[in-house]
Amino acid sequence: MASIRLENLTKEFDRGRVVAVKDLNLEIKDGEFTALLGPSGCGKTTTLLMIAGIYKPTRGKVYFDDVCVNDVAPKDRYVGLVFQSYALYPHMSVYDNIAFPLRLSKIPKQEIKRRVHEVAKLAKIEELLDRKPGQLSGGQQQRVALCRALVKEPEVLLLDEPLSNLDARLRIETRAEIKRLQKELGITTILVTHDQVEAMTMAERVAVMHEGVLQQFTTPEELYDRPRNLFVASFIGDPPMNLIEVSYRRRDGVHLLEGEGFTLRISEEIARKIEENSPTGKLILGIRPEDIKLEPGEKEKENEQENGFPGKVFLTEPLGGSVLVDFKFGELTFRALAPGGFEANPGDELLIVPELKKLHLFDKETGKSLLDER
Repeated sequence: MASIRLENLTKEFDRGRVVAVKDLNLEIKDGEFTALLGPSGCGKTTTLLMIAGIYKPTRGKVYFDDVCVNDVAPKDRYVGLVFQSYALYPHMSVYDNIAFPLRLSKIPKQEIKRRVHEVAKLAKIEELLDRKPGQLSGGQQQRVALCRALVKEPEVLLLDEPLSNLDARLRIETRAEIKRLQKELGITTILVTHDQVEAMTMAERVAVMHEGVLQQFTTPEELYDRPRNLFVASFIGDPPMNLIEVSYRRRDGVHLLEGEGFTLRISEEIARKIEENSPTGKLILGIRPEDIKLEPGEKEKENEQENGFPGKVFLTEPLGGSVLVDFKFGELTFRALAPGGFEANPGDELLIVPELKKLHLFDKETGKSLLDER
């Protein structure tokens, strides 16, 4: 197995007019499962291909265990690759598909047989070895592709959108299988995906990328609870975080955030951080739908100390175990996640009570979190 270190890694195309990856610095521990997460065009697959050696960096270095591999050919990097398309040979059996890279390397027949059966047993596809790819389900084909990468006994496993072609149920089953295999083998693994659920459930740490630049690299829990900037806050979470333009005011000794159609009191601690880090006082308030409590509108006057604001229900969306409640403030749609069985009708006025300890605040101009040190 190998640790991986990327130093100021940059990849440009079209003579520098397109910068796919810019000054990327990343350290991946030996045996760690890491995800590169971001929208299409953010540079995650380009990064993966530079690690594999298929793309040569424009600038910067790739290290495996403190050895620079920039000039090492892909076949000599001991890397296993699994792509979105399974790329199985339809005329070959599952056994022959898995064995193919070993035969290219002229491995002895008995060793090939041992390795193929070993990885097939790990992936629980031993009974499929005599079948052709056309006789397999999508999930089974993906496991064959995974076995073909693992049979080479690579030091690093690279997965490029491996679950995109599977339906929802198979995706859940296959990601559990991949995670199990990675744990059993202890192999350093990098997953490229645009699906935050895949990244958050499978990886130990997630690198969020946007327009070729690393935004944040940390655990899934930290990404969710403490997004470093507006992009990460908007990208992580389903349903997504409510992001509302607000201004900070101090009135009669009370610290307030004022938005379109509402006012929210905040603590002195939050106010101090705003005053220290955002000289303009122009902010973006972030509230996750699940961090909001909804109460009857008439409670507003009864609870002067209740830190909430009124809103009229625009729409309700039943989700089975919960109900997504939409409100409108001018052109802004604001969403709260209520428990299953919650009932409200369009036009009902409710008190929206956010959990203050879980508020997020970002400077409007820089996009940086003001509460990052919580």
